[in-house]
Amino acid sequence: MKRTTEKHRMDWNGHLLEITYEPKWLPASIVGEDFVYLQVRSIYPTDAPLPIAPNGFYSHALPLSIITAAGGPVDYIDVMLEAETQLAA
Repeated sequence: MKRTTEKHRMDWNGHLLEITYEPKWLPASIVGEDFVYLQVRSIYPTDAPLPIAPNGFYSHALPLSIITAAGGPVDYIDVMLEAETQLAA
């Protein structure tokens, strides 16, 4: 199976973030549900701390259903950043 990777960029509070998304990282035949691989890093400022990643880099495998429910990888990261910002306040 050939893997595909998507790259997205978003601005979040003056930070330019790069989101790398691999939609079929781990197929359902292995764990019963499709898993995706998601990476986020601050590219400007470089490696700036983020609420979800104090070192400026976030990497996680997640069920596809979570990403789909959020509206896609960019929306998922936006929701996570907002939620963590609210928790820190």
